[in-house]
Amino acid sequence: MSDRVHVVAGVLRDAQARVLLAQRPQGKDHAGLWEFPGGKCEPGEEPRDALRRELREELAIDAGAIEPLIAIPWRYAEKYIFLDVYNVNGYTGLPRGHEGQVLRWIPMQQLPFVAMPAADRPVATALRLPRRYAITPEPANDSDFLTSAQTLLHTGSITLLQLRSKRSEIAVLRSVAGAMRDLARASGAGLMLNDHADLVEELALDGVHLSAARLMECRIRPLPADKWVAASCHDADELAHAAQIGVDFAVLGPVNATASHAHAAVLGWSRFAELCAQAPFPVYALGGLREADLPAAIAAGAQGIAGISGFWPAGVG
Repeated sequence: MSDRVHVVAGVLRDAQARVLLAQRPQGKDHAGLWEFPGGKCEPGEEPRDALRRELREELAIDAGAIEPLIAIPWRYAEKYIFLDVYNVNGYTGLPRGHEGQVLRWIPMQQLPFVAMPAADRPVATALRLPRRYAITPEPANDSDFLTSAQTLLHTGSITLLQLRSKRSEIAVLRSVAGAMRDLARASGAGLMLNDHADLVEELALDGVHLSAARLMECRIRPLPADKWVAASCHDADELAHAAQIGVDFAVLGPVNATASHAHAAVLGWSRFAELCAQAPFPVYALGGLREADLPAAIAAGAQGIAGISGFWPAGVG
């Protein structure tokens, strides 16, 4: 779009893993709200170069290595912006408001409660989400299933897990979900439940993951803001509807062909990146992916990778 403003922002952390925010000054749009430091790209300027320049000008620091976090397309009443956000993995100098702006270091868990411009909210969400989102196979033998879940969670590499069951009776699902919740909490992980928002609230789980069919049936967000709402998407229409009802994140795929969805249209990384750039929320890549695909997913704009076989022990259900 010709009226699009390309904005870059950086996520800086201190020794306590707190995140740096800057307050919008009086006289500017969204004055008084807190944002991730950065600014506009100049014409012809590469985003990473623009971010390094802005951090020198605004905070008097020199950024070290920077890594893509998320890109957010957002239309305000007065303008349309594309917010390009990077993790700043080290810097030299002591951050200070070089242009008179007020700075605050905010603990990660407090980010949802900070007053921010609307486009910065998905960035705060991305910071709270992991790079890996594991999905369970259909539960079969309860003992083997729960043992495998415990083994997976004890590795420490999975901090967000979706319990996906399409065949279990509600009483059985309630029992399995309660046991999974306890395992997840013992490991410091979050547990999502596929499609059953009522059970999420009943069992005090962390959120619901909507199938694509259930997503398109929803007209409003099915859970309050203190619970995650995620969705499975396969195309631009589903991503747009997910944005309309206010999901926190989505999975998008399949990126590669999979045996479980042999007839699904494969996106490939190029189309995945195009669709991901349209989503105003974090998006996980899904479909035939393994740990080795994580760098490619991040390069394509993804929050990370999601899947069943890439994480779950083979032959378990």
